Formats: sequence, structure tokens, C-alpha cells
Amino acid sequence: LLVQFHPRPSSSSSPPPHRSLITSRLLFRNWMCSRDISLPLKKKRDGIDNISRAPSSAPSAPTESAATENDFLSPDPGLRPPGPTPSQSRFQVDLVAEAAGATEDKSPNGPGADPGAGGDEAKGRFRVNFADPSEAGSAASPDGAQAEGLQNGDTVMSETSLHSSTGGQHHYHYDTHTNTYYLRTFGHNTIDAVPNIDFYRQTAAPLGEKLIRPTLSELHDELDKEPFEDGFANGDELTPAEEAAAKEAAESKGVVKFGWVKGVLVRCMLNIWGVMLFIRMSWIVGQAGIALSCLIVGMATVVTTITGLSTSAIATNGFVRGGGAYYLISRSLGPEFGGSIGLIFAFANAVAVAMYVVGFAETVVELLAGVDAIMTDEINDIRIIGTITVILLLGISLAGMEWEAKAQIFLLIVLITAICNYFIGSFIPLESKKSMGFFGYDGSIMWENMGPDFRGETFFSVFAIFFPAATGILAGANISGDLADPQLAIPRGTLLAILITGIVYLGVAVSTGSCIVRDASGVLNDTITQAVGNCSDAACGLGFDFSSCKSANDCNYGLHNDFQVMSLVSGFGPIISAGIFSATLSSALASLVSAPKVFQALCKDNIYPGLSMFAKGYGKNNEPLKGYILTFVIALAFILIAELNIIAPIISNFFLASYALINFSVFHASLANSPGWRPSFKYYNMWISLAGAILCCVVMFVINWWAALLTNVIVLGLFIYVSYKKPDVNWGSSTQALTYHQALTHTLHLSGVEDHIKNFRPQCLVMTGYPNSRPAIIDLVHTFTKNVGLMICGHIRTGYRRPNFKELATDQARYQRWLLKNECKAFYTPVFAEDMRQGTQYLLQAAGLGRLKPNTLVLGFKNDWRDGDMMNVETYISMIHDAFDSQFGAVILRLKEGLDVSHIQGQDELLSSQEKSSGMKDVIVSIDTSKDSDADSSKPSSKATSLQNSPKSPTVPLNVSDQRLLEASQQFQKKQGKGTVDVWWLFDDGGLTLLIPYLLTNKKRWKDCKIRVFIGGKINRIDHDRRAMATLLSKFRIDFSDITVLGDINTKPKKEHVSAFEEMIEPYRLKEDDMEQEAAERLKDSEPWRITDNELELYRAKTNRQIRLNELLKEHSSTANLIVMSLPLARKGAVSSALYMAWLEGLSKDLPPMLLVRGNHQSVLTFYS
Repeated sequence: LLVQFHPRPSSSSSPPPHRSLITSRLLFRNWMCSRDISLPLKKKRDGIDNISRAPSSAPSAPTESAATENDFLSPDPGLRPPGPTPSQSRFQVDLVAEAAGATEDKSPNGPGADPGAGGDEAKGRFRVNFADPSEAGSAASPDGAQAEGLQNGDTVMSETSLHSSTGGQHHYHYDTHTNTYYLRTFGHNTIDAVPNIDFYRQTAAPLGEKLIRPTLSELHDELDKEPFEDGFANGDELTPAEEAAAKEAAESKGVVKFGWVKGVLVRCMLNIWGVMLFIRMSWIVGQAGIALSCLIVGMATVVTTITGLSTSAIATNGFVRGGGAYYLISRSLGPEFGGSIGLIFAFANAVAVAMYVVGFAETVVELLAGVDAIMTDEINDIRIIGTITVILLLGISLAGMEWEAKAQIFLLIVLITAICNYFIGSFIPLESKKSMGFFGYDGSIMWENMGPDFRGETFFSVFAIFFPAATGILAGANISGDLADPQLAIPRGTLLAILITGIVYLGVAVSTGSCIVRDASGVLNDTITQAVGNCSDAACGLGFDFSSCKSANDCNYGLHNDFQVMSLVSGFGPIISAGIFSATLSSALASLVSAPKVFQALCKDNIYPGLSMFAKGYGKNNEPLKGYILTFVIALAFILIAELNIIAPIISNFFLASYALINFSVFHASLANSPGWRPSFKYYNMWISLAGAILCCVVMFVINWWAALLTNVIVLGLFIYVSYKKPDVNWGSSTQALTYHQALTHTLHLSGVEDHIKNFRPQCLVMTGYPNSRPAIIDLVHTFTKNVGLMICGHIRTGYRRPNFKELATDQARYQRWLLKNECKAFYTPVFAEDMRQGTQYLLQAAGLGRLKPNTLVLGFKNDWRDGDMMNVETYISMIHDAFDSQFGAVILRLKEGLDVSHIQGQDELLSSQEKSSGMKDVIVSIDTSKDSDADSSKPSSKATSLQNSPKSPTVPLNVSDQRLLEASQQFQKKQGKGTVDVWWLFDDGGLTLLIPYLLTNKKRWKDCKIRVFIGGKINRIDHDRRAMATLLSKFRIDFSDITVLGDINTKPKKEHVSAFEEMIEPYRLKEDDMEQEAAERLKDSEPWRITDNELELYRAKTNRQIRLNELLKEHSSTANLIVMSLPLARKGAVSSALYMAWLEGLSKDLPPMLLVRGNHQSVLTFYS
């Protein structure tokens, strides 16, 4: 969008035409800032709006010289001004000559009228003008080359309003307050857009271009921003999904789309009216009777109706793309359910093609056998006819959806004609047909056939034979991508098809049961004679006695014995045969089209690797030609078998599994109570949908129990596979919604539950900085919190004068994905703060939710504390004090090699362009940084496990120290073997020092390590103290391999170690005895970390204890895999940070990995049940 600024004309002189574009841009921005207004929105890549600054009255026409002078600034007549160049902003200012603003107004109020005349000066001076190419050079404008039908008014008109006209003349003036219906903005003082459907499209708008609403940055950020790259505002670049959607929309122009009749109703009716209607319905009535036959049809209709209602609800909850049942299930329940059911649903449709074609071929072979025209034998004739038929059907499908739809219409006409032919024939019984059991409608026949007469069958076996006839309700939904309006077509067409076909099935059941007897011989001589006196059948009252064939069980006609009863009853038998052909071929054709469409949608989502080749579509209708060929091959393979009695029940169960999941999807979505679940189809109920899902499962086992088990095993296997593969898709499924709902409900429930010792879990706030810069601390803490407690990776970013919260949100999403990718069950939480202590306080107070809040602060040891600014040490120790003040436990991890590996990982290559260009310093909260300062720890790094082989790793060889650091950072990712975890439980902190080692040794990597416990005691009570600790550990049910009681902890350390300690703290002593008191106090105030002589003498015993403990640690635990030791405490305000840091240094130096642990002195272990 290019905005042109027209300076107000002056009577004295015109502004110089050579004023720079940058100067005009800055002037205009300053003017906008002073008035707190911005610019109107136009379509991305659209033409230019001109914002003119016009006089309050109509000016005169410009002179020729003026026009010539400013010609280089005037737009060409009849041409739309060019869009922004890559170096320009989306909203910019261009300079135009005052002549361009000196145009005649075209107000409806009369020539020369100006809405601003006599009114507010601002309203007359600032107008929004559009250039109309159709008015260029017309008489209405004095200078067509410069005034292209400019529009007066205070509002921006939409593109549709520009094309409206009355009486052949365009009207451009719109009042701001009364004519805003067609306007994108309310006025010239905002770029805020009014609600528009095009903003919510995932594809291009109907006019071919995607409308982009103004971003929050465009509305909120300051105007003096750098020009946007590529001519787009921040956030308006098309994402890959939007680009694919736009490409799909561009390719879809000219695509054939179907309405609800041709697209859904016709297909569903043809699929439901299968061959069962003509050759099995009469047999079902003979077995179950009229009453139970109606019940069977009613039960099947109930199942399909509930499924139809559920399908309608899902189809109207947003735009439906191609994929049918797969799309509906996958977008509702997620890729796990959708991917598993989609594959078997596509396969079932492919095999259904073979089943229907074989049914057609069998009928043809029977007709040929009647005229003695068998080619080879029955099986091979079925194969030959079936192969020829499926090739012809493939040709129709490849010809395109339009030809396939025409074929379906023709087949429907034939099918309806056959049904009508039957009902007409049922009213005109012939004398010659009475011997075959057809007597016309008669009350006695109806009464006799009302009850069941099962012969080798049961109610459920007969129901199992009929139900596959009802499994065609998704024929329309399967081509959802070819429907003009799926949200309207699927509910209307599917439900109406279920209603019509159900009525017809009931009509045929009642009709056949009312005019045909169950048994008939077909012999004309079987009439009633005087000798017969015990005949009680309905046929006897009509003059025929079929008792002889009935007793001999050799009757060839009647409901029980003749599958061609409908041909017998019909007015013209060959039409029924044509109806059978129509039913089989239409169902086969529908399945041949459905299978590739569903399979294509499945392959597009890339749920299963290696199937992407079938996702490609061809032609304007995006036809899955490769899918057609695959379906043809599968169908042909089963046609050549020529025996589908075994596979048919499995197909029915595959369809029923789909129906069950569709019903369950509606129940699940309603149960999740997601705000996104808003189907416009309101005639559904979550509990009815659940009942429908259960009914479908029951019917699966009723039809064939082993086939139902096989179906469930296949679905479960595919579900597990897809769940394991974890496809990278996000469809907003109800599974996600329910997960959120349950998490929220349980979190709220937990907030009202008091903590209990038995339920204590270490919930750690780990100061990691960027998670990939300190893999060791993440690996160790994740080991004992995985599936046990909460882990939050805290990152405090300091040094920002103006925090970039957008960048912070981007980093949060990026590193959370990093944690998930590396299978680390943790949350990354970055914050901006003035300094590290303030940031820590923020996290200690606000991290977590309800009971899911941290209770333990985990830090890396600050190895470089003697090399940097001692105020950082003051901050570090203050963070520990703040943790204790917040009733947190504290854990410090020390590796002698250090923790921070960011400086050796080729960090620069991993930074995004946004991070590189920020030029700001991030301070990592985990203050360890081996011998490196935290200033270099602000950059992210890759996972340590892949450092050595990663292309992003530095190409230069690592030095010895870095190589050791790299190896140390990976040590907790390996199996620890048969080592020891030494627990120095010197002080009772509530049991956290003991609980963490126990949790570690329960994990796979640490399970072979034994726990050794070290405690302090008196020399004369060593055995007693050992037995007491053993008793306590056994009550805690914690296994241990050894208990060592140290009776010599208070022995004085070696002099050389004491001297080394004093030499270490020498630079940090205050030495107040060597200076005046006032000077000492000033120095202490400015450098509070300094150690006073009084303090050092007061805590001499405690200092010696730390030195002595280091000696004992080297003596007893130098080979341990991990040392867990009680963290010594320093009284706040009494012990300086330098002395406390020196204690920690002296205690833990030159040792294996060490965890210094101090709980909050609340019990976390109990031996009570």
C-alpha cells in the first residue's frame, strides 16, 4: 500500500518538486504521531490509495506549466499506481505536486460542492481519494492526466463499493457515519480493519488474493521503524501453509463442484440401494417375518441415522476438505485415530469395488447360464466379466468426476425405474404367477408372514446379512473435496438419503410379505381338491395347496426359496435385472472413486512415510490418478479370487469401525467442551452419539465376531504405530481439547488439596539459561524428575534497556520444541529482569501453576567466581538466600570440568537472524560457566550428544580442557554401570538429600549403582549410630549397600590445606584492623562481599569443617559416580558471600560430580502408611 501525501496549495508559491521522499515520509510520520492516526488498509499487493491534503473549497484547474513541472510525480492516466518496492514500507508517504490535489470534486450534492466547505478545517483539508481509471481524461476532470476521478469523503471504500453504480454513473462520496456497511475501515484515521470473512480464510479470497489484517505490530509499534523487507510488514509474509493453500486455491479455478443432490444424495442412495434390495430383501422377510424385518431395517436405520447426525455435526464445524471419513475423524480425534481408520477405510472401499463387481458378474453369469451361453466355467466366467467390468469402471473414473457423476445419474434413473416396476407389478397379479406363490395383496398372506419362520438362521444372523446394505451413508462425504458447499451438502444429502432408502426398504419388506407366500411349488396342478381337508396355509384359502413340496422340502418358489422374487412380482422382469446391474455398478463406481480420494487425503497429511507419491493430483480436479491405479490393482486381485464370502464381513466391520469413530468424535468433542466446537448443525446429542458408537461396536460383533476382533486388532496396531511415529501435525483435535480440559480440571482440583508427605515430589526450578548450553544439569535433573515431578528450565535475560517481548515469545516456543525433540519432559520459562537476582525472585514467585509449582531451586556451581566481578558472587549467594526465604530447597551441581558448553558448540551458526541482529547481551542464570564468563553464555547450542558429528560443530580441533568439558557434559546421558552414589547425609534437612539419590537409582541409567550412606557421629558411638541409621533407612524402605559413620569430622584439617584456603580468600578480606574504622565501613558498604577479620575468626571452626570434609570426601568417595552431600548453610547477614563461596569451593573441589542439597527442613520422607 503506497500512500501519497498532497501538500496544501499556497497562493504564493508551490513547494519544490524535488523534495526528497525520505523528508516527506518523516514529515508525514511526525504529522500522524501528533494526531495519533494511521492509514487505511488495502489488499496486499493491491494498488495505491492517495491521501490528499486538499483545500476547503474547490480549487481551480492547474496551469499547464504546473502540470508539466510536476509531471514526473503524476500517475499515468488509466494505470493503477505501482505497489511498494522491496525497499519500501507497507505504509509509506510519497510526494505529489499540489496540482494533483487541485481537482474538481464529484459530490452528488452538485458540481463544485465540497463536504469540507464551511465546516471543520481538518475535514476539508484531509481527504481519502481513489483513482478511477474509467474516469481518466473525462469531462468531469479538468486534467485527466492528473485527476483520475478522485473521490471525496472521510472513509475508505471497499473494492465492491467501487464497482457499484446507479444510472451509469459512479458515486464515490460516502458519509463516515451512515455508509460503513461496505467499508473496510470506519475512516481515514485508522488502519484497523472491520471484521471480514477473508481474514479468516486459509486459502485465497474469491477474488484470487488473500486479505491480510493489520498486524498488532503495525497498529501498536512506533512509526519510525526500519523499512520492511520485501515490501511486507512484519508477520505478513506468507507461511508455507498459506503458500500451499494459495497455490491450491489458484489451481482449483475451474474445478467441477457438485451440489447436495448430485454430489451427496444421488451417491448415498445408490450405495445404500445395493443388490441386497432385489435379491435378499424377500428372503429376509421369509425368515424373520414382516414385523422383525421392519425391526431389522429400523435398527440399521437407527445406527445410520445417528451416524448421519454425527457426520453432519462434524461437517458443519468448519470448512471440510477432501478425504471423507478420514478427514472428519482425523480433524476431530487427531492423526492417531484418523490415520489408523483412514488406511483401512480406503482399503475397504477398494475391496468393496471387487465385491460389487463380482456380484454383478455373478448375476450376468446366471443370465448367461439361463440361455446356455457359458464361456468356460462359472468361476472363470466371473473372473472374465469382472475384469472387463472393472476396466470399464476405471475408464469412467479416469474420464473425470463430471463423467462419473453423469454415469451415476443414469444408474439412479435405472434403479428408480426398477423399484417402481416392482411396486407397479405387485398390484397386477397374473394367474400364471399364483403357482409360484404370488397372489397379490391379501390379508391372510400378510398375517401368515407377520411372524418369523427361521430355517437354519437366527435374528442376529439375518440382521448381519442385511446390515451391509446400509453401509453407504458416507458415499457423499467421501468426495467432500469435490462438493461446492460440504457444510450444506453433507447433512442435507446424507440424512435425506437415509430417510428415502429406509422408507423404500420398509415398503419392500411389507409389500413382499403381503403378497407372496413363503413356499410354493410352481406347479399349476397344485390346486385345492375336494380330498384335501387339513390345509391351513394362506395359499389354501386362495385355491392352492403347497403342503406336499413343503413337507418334502423341495419347493423352488416363495420367499424362502427364490431370490428372484422381485423379478417375478415386477411388471417387466428384465427391468429388475437392469436394476440389479445398476445397484452393483453404481456401488462399485462410488467405491472406486471414494477409495483413491480418501487415500490421497491420507497421503497428503504424510501420516505414513513412503506414501507421498499417491498424494499428487492431476488435472483441474486434482484427480488422484495413481490412487485410481492402486485401487484398480487391489480390486482386480480380489476379483480374480472370485470368492468374497470371507472378506465381505471384514469390509462391513471396517465401515462400522469408521462409523463408531465418527460417533465417538462428536461425543469426545462435546465432552472436551472446546470453544472451537461450534457446529452449525444443532440436531445432535453427545449421549446419542456415544450410544451410536456403542451400537456400531455391538453390530460389528453381531455380524462376525472374529472379523470384529481382527478389525480392532488392525486399528489398534495402526493406532500404536502412528502414536509412536508422532506425526508433526496440529489440527486442533478434540483429543488436544480434552487433554487441556482434564489438565485444567485436575490442576484446579489439586489446588484445593493440602500437601501430604507421601505425595511429595521434587519439583525443580533449574537455572539453565538456554537449555542446550548446559546439557549436564538438564540430564541429571531430568533423570530424577521424569514421570515423577515438575521441571522448569529458568532463563533470566538481563541487560535490555527495552525488552523485546516478541523475541522472548519466539525463543520460548523454539526452546520448548527443543526440549520436546530431545525427549526432555520440562518447561522452558524465560523472563526479562533488571538483574539476575530480581529475575530469580520473579521465577520463585510466579513459576508454575497451583500445586504444579517448583519447590526446589537447582543451580550450577559458579566455577569462575574468582575471575569475574565479585558482585556477581554477591548476586549468586543472594539467589540461594532468596530460595530459602521462599521455603524452597536448594541444589547445586558441580562438575570439576564445568557445565557451560556454549562456547565450543559453534553457536553463531545456530542463532536465528533475529538473535544475531539484536546486539544485546543475554545473561544466563545458571552461573556455573566453568572457567568462562556468563557473557558468552547467552547463545543457544545444539544437543551435546550430537556435537562431535554435527556440521554446526567447530571445525578446529578442541583443546584438552574443552574436550574434557564436552565429555563431562555427556556423562549423565550414559548408563552408569556398577558404581556407587555416595550420600553424605550430615544434617537432617527433611530427607531431600536422601530422596534424590533414591529416585536416581530407580532409573534405568542408574539402577546398577549402589547407595552408600555417610553420617557424622562420635567415636565411642559408631556402632550405635550405624544401627540407628540402618533402622531409619529400612523404615523409609530405601535400599543401601553400606553405612559409614565418620567420627573424625571435627579433627583439624592438614595445615597445607588450611594455608591453601587462606591464600584463596586473601584477596577478598576486608582487613579492617589495618585501616581506619570509617574507611573500613565505607569499603564494607560498597563491597559487602568482603570478609571481615571478626567474621573469619567467628566461623573458624566451620571453615575448618569444610576443609576437613573435603579431605574425607577424597578419602572415601573419590571413585563414586555421584556424591550427594548436605549443603552447608550460611546465616544471612552474618556470613559474607565471599566466605560462603569459599566454603563451597573448599568443600567440593577436585571431586567427582557433586550435588550439594539442602531441603527446606519440611519432611519429605515418612515411614507411616
